[in-house]
Amino acid sequence: MFEFCIEDHKYSHIHFIGIGGISMSGLAEILLAEGYKVSGSDMNKGYILERLKNLGANIYIGHNKSHVEKADLVVYTDAISKDNEELEESLKNNIPMVDRATFLGALMKNYENSIAVSGTHGKTTTTGMIATILNRSLLKPTILLGGQLNEIGGNVKLGSKKYLVTEACEYKGNITKYFPTIAIILNMEEEHLDYFENIDHIVNTFVQYGQNIQPHGHLIINADDPNAHKVIENTKAKVITFGLNNKADLTAENISFSSEGYPRFMLNIGSESLYPVELSIMGVHNVYNALASIATGYVLGLPIDTIINSINDYKGTNRRLELKGIINGIKIIDDYAHHPTEIKASLKALRNSTKNKIWCIFQPHTYSRTKLLLENFAQSFSEADKVIIPDIYAAREQDNGLIHSTHLVDALLKNGIDAKYISSFEDIENYIINNAEKGDVVVTMGAGNIYSIGDSLLEHNKKEAI
Repeated sequence: MFEFCIEDHKYSHIHFIGIGGISMSGLAEILLAEGYKVSGSDMNKGYILERLKNLGANIYIGHNKSHVEKADLVVYTDAISKDNEELEESLKNNIPMVDRATFLGALMKNYENSIAVSGTHGKTTTTGMIATILNRSLLKPTILLGGQLNEIGGNVKLGSKKYLVTEACEYKGNITKYFPTIAIILNMEEEHLDYFENIDHIVNTFVQYGQNIQPHGHLIINADDPNAHKVIENTKAKVITFGLNNKADLTAENISFSSEGYPRFMLNIGSESLYPVELSIMGVHNVYNALASIATGYVLGLPIDTIINSINDYKGTNRRLELKGIINGIKIIDDYAHHPTEIKASLKALRNSTKNKIWCIFQPHTYSRTKLLLENFAQSFSEADKVIIPDIYAAREQDNGLIHSTHLVDALLKNGIDAKYISSFEDIENYIINNAEKGDVVVTMGAGNIYSIGDSLLEHNKKEAI
């Protein structure tokens, strides 16, 4: 088991392979603030690398074995292949190496209170909500976020050693390496099936995560998840439940929606007190996220008015139903949804906000996810009026020829969805320009680079205006 403690200063120069990742960069920034020498490599330039460079990190574009020569600890991401030359050089020279999740799990132990947000969906939004609540309190938390949040001016904020707020991803069983004092489980569904065997494998991983919480800690869990009881039965932590349909410690009653699609509800805590809540983000799925966040603030003993006011003011992180701009009366929205449940929730949220046509440009993310969840995807777009599918975003995978975007289009057509395959982003932009009408909503959706279509549409409109 890798042991890491900042106070011991056992390591002085830490090198990150894949330092440009949203989580890796946050860890690097914490270490820079603690006085460590930090270096890192990544394949592409970007504002995150520029920020780290300005903070004092030694940044390399591209991977080379010489980059790790003077490092006494190497941290790497799951995306790094085993034949990466920096990884091989570290192994050859017996330089201690650790994956990102193990490093983060060890780092949690350096904080009196560590709050980890897990679940198949909603991690970034819920972490953002909790970050907003704590940031407006007197707790001065350290925050690691998987997206950009205006409230903290980015994806990371350095605070005291008393409170750490972070996302906890289940991929490759990473959550079993975390040791939070407050663990949030939002939901457990089939996902990352390139690693997990089935839903039982996924649930068992969350069970192990719950077992990592000490008896004085808290498990905050969605009572509406059909597998929640399995985690609850196997944890020694104090359990706080939230939900809409089943009996829970925190529930939302009388849910309604504003004309913008923002949920309103009465918060019920312990069947005793009712408080009005009015969210500033779309979707009933965000009611669940809000309940989990409110429960976290409640466990920490924060004033209920501070909690609710913060939740009401929360405007979301980037790429979560983010309004990018309006072109000739057409809303351009971007969303990170890349799993069938997320797609369904986001499109339902958009439908609650408009009676006009919804154009969904969905970029499938990874071949394995597209193939294994094809039928689920085919049933997730019923709220869209027109679906456009470009090529699959490969991410960490290689194309084995077994699945193609046209397979998804065919499945959508069989389900009565008006779907079309268009490979080129430029052709998609032209199609939207020529066919979308005033009052329509165009949403780019996926975890890859699909957001660039919205950016291009807005840039094209700007040039036309000139």
